[in-house]
Amino acid sequence: MIILRIGLACLLCGLWASQSIAQDLTPRLFWPTPKGTKVLVAGYAYTRGDVLFNQSVPIEDADSSFNTGVLGYTQTLELWGRTSNVLVELPYSHGSTQGQLQGEFARRDFSGVGDLGLTLNVNLRGAPSMSVEDFQAFRANPKPLIGASLKVLAPTGHYNSNRVVNVGLNRWAARFKLGGIFLIKPKLLLELSASAWWYGENDDYLLGKKKQDPVYAVDANLIRRIRPGLWASLDVSYYHGGEQTVEGEPLRDWQNNVKLGGTLVFPFGGRHAIKIGYATGVITRVGNDFNQFLMSYQLLL
Repeated sequence: MIILRIGLACLLCGLWASQSIAQDLTPRLFWPTPKGTKVLVAGYAYTRGDVLFNQSVPIEDADSSFNTGVLGYTQTLELWGRTSNVLVELPYSHGSTQGQLQGEFARRDFSGVGDLGLTLNVNLRGAPSMSVEDFQAFRANPKPLIGASLKVLAPTGHYNSNRVVNVGLNRWAARFKLGGIFLIKPKLLLELSASAWWYGENDDYLLGKKKQDPVYAVDANLIRRIRPGLWASLDVSYYHGGEQTVEGEPLRDWQNNVKLGGTLVFPFGGRHAIKIGYATGVITRVGNDFNQFLMSYQLLL
């Protein structure tokens, strides 16, 4: 039972420590846990690179460095007889960004609470709602899984319409993801998914009303199960789209990027787990040329 509880604390993998990059790498997003599982998460991320600036301002040689902390809570529940979980997360960011603005050096320091995130994950096939005993049997003999995820970002973060760089987006955003986990070997899994982000309008942007086209992504995660609760993954994401317009004028910032990362989760003390990760932009057409280090602590309640 202790080993099982260790594993449970490590299985809820939908929370990274930063919402600054919408195309987040989230391996084992659809892996099930027993009904009633509750986990508290505290995370941290350090990000460096061209990740904040909008192509709507003439900034060159942009470089950002910021720290993000996040608090989250997730709980497994039953929906329509299927394993499901809901995640609530709230980030806080502090950092600085700099670059050449119309030929002159410019720097901006910023800090504030980010946008509130709410995610609902529902297993569609392969994992009905489970008791602890059912989950033990599933983990010993896993089956292919199909799941769907809906994530919503509410415009609750700190936003100053007189600033180009802000922590909050000042607009609604939503991501729908459909994916599956498939067995290569009993301890080697392949997770594939496709997703799309949709964005509301920002009517209070510094340079006028701003709109953004959807961003589409496909992700692949190769996951190695080492022992209950201990696992590692290699993660890759390709995403494109997202061209923005300000007052009807296109910014020609269509994205066509690839991101690569890795994840390691290890348990300790019966009810605790640490998750660490790294992500970087390996092919970048516009934006997201970055390096990001992540760590989160998970407590099984």
